Amino acid sequence: MPLKTHLDEEPTLNLTAMLDVMFLLIIFFMLGTRFIDEERKIGLRVPEVVDRGALTAAPARKEVNVYRDGAITLDKATVTVDQLTTRLAAARRQYSDLGVLVRGDARGPFQNVATVLTACKQAGIRDLGITVRTMSGKEVPAAVRGATR
Repeated sequence: MPLKTHLDEEPTLNLTAMLDVMFLLIIFFMLGTRFIDEERKIGLRVPEVVDRGALTAAPARKEVNVYRDGAITLDKATVTVDQLTTRLAAARRQYSDLGVLVRGDARGPFQNVATVLTACKQAGIRDLGITVRTMSGKEVPAAVRGATR
């Protein structure tokens, strides 16, 4: 059995590559900071303005209520179907993305709501919403529960 006559060298860590990377990062960040400072020292003054938002605020959605007896109100003023179409078209000419919210009486005929929706379409309204109220499962009438299953 051979015996060892010489001692093995102790392992050492070679940090050369890590030090090279650290020096490169330091140089990179030093140069990057220098460019930022030079950009601030340009002899140019940028005009200043006050930010007051949009020139005109977007109008609120128009509210159309359709009552059980067929009466129609536009923003709390009673109107006919022809007046509704005319007023919505005029408002749309002022603001092309005008929105309309239609609220119909649940106990009234749906035909009244359909007539109002058609009037909105004729006025060129594209942003149209219909308001409904959600009910819990206990409040749903039996006829509706049977139809949804």
